[in-house]
Amino acid sequence: MNTSVIGYPRIGKDRELKFASEKFFNGELDEAGLLNVAKTIRKEDLLKQKEAGITYISSNDFSFYDNVLDTAFLFNVIPQRYKDLGLSELETYFALARGYQGDKGNVKALDDDTKIALTGSKPLDEFIEAKELGVDTKVALVGPFTFLKLAKFTGSKKISDVYSVLTAEYIKLVSLLASSGAKVIEFDEPYLVRDLNSDDIDLFKEIYSLILSNKNGAKILLQTYFGDIRDAYNEVISLDFDLIGLDFVEGRKTLELVKTNGFPADKILVAGLVNGKNIWRNDYKKTLSVLNELGVANVVLGTSCSLLHVPYTLANETKLSEDYKKHFAFAEEKLTELNEIASLFGGDFENNEIFKKNQSLFEGRVDSEDKEVQAKVAAITDADYVRLPVFEEREKIQKGILNLPLFPTTTIGSFPQTADVRKNRQEFKKGLKSKEEYVEFNKQKIAECIKLQEEIGLDVLVHGEFERNDMVEYFGENLNGYVFTEKAWVQSYGTRNVKPPIIWGDVSRKAPITVFWSKFAKSCTDKPVKGMLTGPVTILNWSFPREDISIKESILQIALAIRDEVLDLEANGINIIQIDEAALREKLPLRKSDWYSEYLDFAIPAFRLVHSKVKPETQIHTHMCYSEFTDIIPAIDAMDADVITFEASRSDLQILDSLKENNFKTEVGPGVYDIHSPRVPSVEEIVNALTKMRAKIEDNKLWVNPDCGLKTRGNEETVKSLKNLVAAAKQIRG
Repeated sequence: MNTSVIGYPRIGKDRELKFASEKFFNGELDEAGLLNVAKTIRKEDLLKQKEAGITYISSNDFSFYDNVLDTAFLFNVIPQRYKDLGLSELETYFALARGYQGDKGNVKALDDDTKIALTGSKPLDEFIEAKELGVDTKVALVGPFTFLKLAKFTGSKKISDVYSVLTAEYIKLVSLLASSGAKVIEFDEPYLVRDLNSDDIDLFKEIYSLILSNKNGAKILLQTYFGDIRDAYNEVISLDFDLIGLDFVEGRKTLELVKTNGFPADKILVAGLVNGKNIWRNDYKKTLSVLNELGVANVVLGTSCSLLHVPYTLANETKLSEDYKKHFAFAEEKLTELNEIASLFGGDFENNEIFKKNQSLFEGRVDSEDKEVQAKVAAITDADYVRLPVFEEREKIQKGILNLPLFPTTTIGSFPQTADVRKNRQEFKKGLKSKEEYVEFNKQKIAECIKLQEEIGLDVLVHGEFERNDMVEYFGENLNGYVFTEKAWVQSYGTRNVKPPIIWGDVSRKAPITVFWSKFAKSCTDKPVKGMLTGPVTILNWSFPREDISIKESILQIALAIRDEVLDLEANGINIIQIDEAALREKLPLRKSDWYSEYLDFAIPAFRLVHSKVKPETQIHTHMCYSEFTDIIPAIDAMDADVITFEASRSDLQILDSLKENNFKTEVGPGVYDIHSPRVPSVEEIVNALTKMRAKIEDNKLWVNPDCGLKTRGNEETVKSLKNLVAAAKQIRG
């Protein structure tokens, strides 16, 4: 059986791409140096897959930022204002990705002046580069249907006005690649797993009828992932694709679709059965069972999606016990899994030693079960999800007790993590500093932070979070059921890499986590201080989850643990508690029709479970970032928090209309400035933002705050920005 990998991690074994890119941004590395690092990473990735014996290896899966931006540059979809900056192509690329001098940029913008044309050569260059290394690759492209459906049309033009031009340019690219020796060209079309209407399907058929009539001798692989293609399955298999890649991991209905509707004998099915998103070993028995059940003549075993979503290799984990490691498969180990499963298929695998060794992994895990936790989850009743009295009554009580001014000012939580803060934490972890020294340093930083906020004039203060390395990892370290890695980094976006903790077993709280720091902060001021927590949905979404229990059960376990912390904070006099759900939207199914049945119906109640037992006078805040929220506003309101702050400035405050349309009851703080840039917003700019907000939000419900936490910012810009924020709020009050 042949094997296929959709894509490979591009950050490098030791995050070489991140460090080189940041040196380039800082002027410490020139373009040639950065391009050389990228070439070295690609070489190592290609040869690693070739050595592993993978049949279909991708080229053009590498990206400095993301593949959609690469496609925009490939076809000249670049806003004119960025072309006019006079930068090199690589500098323009990063400027558009990151924003430039206050301009937010847009990697998907298509305006009326855009002249779609094949002006780039990245897919061809990287195919030839691989060929020179002796690796004959399939060339991976973001498909035109997905690119158009994700594009933001900023003028009067619509998809119907441009699809034929874009398709013609794709055909030129196919011809160019085929004439250069590309035998297989992969078109990634993940948009097919969303809800599609008849117009969408007609557009897809129109585009690919043209492309498939112009193969120029190359075989065309249609690759889908992140779900099933239930709305377009029959149309897809009726077209002249040579290979079709389907996701059998997240695609709940994929197996049913193939069995019910059949699969053409003249095509090859690339069955995505090795999970590209999670780090657990594949259960060979289940995978082989699906392969046998398919009844398809020509099958290739593949990954469910690109392996860029998992860490590079377990070889980096020198401190992790083998009792844990043997259960995990990172990208490099998944190559071995593909080959082992392929070798077992069609034979007497049950007596094979490889198979037996694999099955022994699923007979139980060390310390994974906690009967007390399981009993607590089983005992949850409907009443545990309801907070009383209702919001309107709580709001009156809280306003009377807190006595805050109109348009109260606050921050989202973290303050700059300066070099001395990071050094203090690292020295403590390495045993170079005693616990007493570590605590005393943090207490001093908290006291300074409280004093600074008082001087700036903020109304609701925070302790700064100097003790925290990461908003999820910090809590995971204080919860039973978690395992942590040394170097299991994955790309979050751009140059940001994260190291998600692994949920190993049933989750519970070891001891109070934040109470000590919050109590100390409160003792430093007469102003209200927020207790700062990460919510259960975000903790789970930014971890590698278990696969032996449901996502719902995992979230509820974490929710009960965080509820213990909420009640302890309240018992210690903290009457404003923020429970951040930054990643609420991230695990939404791509298909809207599955949003509630597969996610929101338990994610939203899990948040309510966390705060339902607090007193009416305790004000519950939450914060959400990294996403657009306009289409889930009713669900967010149903979280029944007292105050919700949003990342909003980068979307030009579009969320305000949705809040008004949905009669949003919760008090709200849309971010008045973007913290992802060191730029300091003026008082006038913030006043203008607040004026727009007041047109859509009642004055007595509007809070004033930045977009997100200030962890990544410098002290000087933070102080200036917050002073302007307070001045703007005072001006509006006047």
